[in-house]
Amino acid sequence: VSCYPNAGLPNEMGAYDETPAQTAAALQRMAQEAKEAGIPVMFGILTTDNIEQAVERAGTKAGNKGYDCALGAIEMVNLMKQL
Repeated sequence: VSCYPNAGLPNEMGAYDETPAQTAAALQRMAQEAKEAGIPVMFGILTTDNIEQAVERAGTKAGNKGYDCALGAIEMVNLMKQL
């Protein structure tokens, strides 16, 4: 499991520490390395413009997207054990 917090998101000042394009390039490199190593990879990326959107996607009417991604990762680990 690799966690890439705030990937491609603006900081508190509205500026980017890393641009979305830089984030995408880093994720592509990780995916390629995982593919070459035969390691399954799953990305759960959520982009929000404000705290209200983040809260909504973390468990209100949109469901908890972080939970959904974590559950998918656990299911992938269990599948790999069966193979």
